[in-house]
Amino acid sequence: MKKCIFAGTFDPFTVGHADTVEKSLAIFDEVVIAVAQNRSKQCKFSAQERLAMLELLYKKEPRVKVRLWDGAIVDLLEEENTRFYVRGIRNSVDFDYETADFYASRRLDENLIEVYLPAEQDKLHISSTLVKNCMAFGKPYREYVPEAIYEYINNRG
Repeated sequence: MKKCIFAGTFDPFTVGHADTVEKSLAIFDEVVIAVAQNRSKQCKFSAQERLAMLELLYKKEPRVKVRLWDGAIVDLLEEENTRFYVRGIRNSVDFDYETADFYASRRLDENLIEVYLPAEQDKLHISSTLVKNCMAFGKPYREYVPEAIYEYINNRG
């Protein structure tokens, strides 16, 4: 069975992230979505809220496992017994960042295989930051997040 890791802060999870998961499911038997607790980012949603959103979104997809992670990706890959780390790429900035991160991680685990999945053209502009900015300024963002995520956000007190 082939399994991959798709990690990120997902603050919140967007339709671009969901597209990366769908593409990953076409390649792998199982996708582990790791909700990262990135200490260098100030998140709008708590790690538990981000986890709950993803569990809700993928509750009917047995090939997707959602978990929290607060550590190095190479350690998560080892714990999940896989070599495959999936990254969604929107542009050259993402590519440069992910490639630098790949080489740093590769020094820690020479067996790491990173898989870049390009974003669809109609999703190139979508990011969690865009969603948070829309929310902050009272602008519509429904088209940028999966329906289950949108409902979760709007129903949280």
